[in-house]
Amino acid sequence: MSQHPSFKSSSSLQVKRNVLKRFERVDLLKKRGAWKEGDRVVGLKKTAPEE
Repeated sequence: MSQHPSFKSSSSLQVKRNVLKRFERVDLLKKRGAWKEGDRVVGLKKTAPEE
């Protein structure tokens, strides 16, 4: 019987994601200086993940 793919080891799950969550996008925009405190979190600019 084979093992279900969801039970993979944690070492094989280190895949680079190409979609960021909203808080990650805000943090990245803050770091780049494109977002200031008080700006709206809806309709954020598109951001590529850091490499």
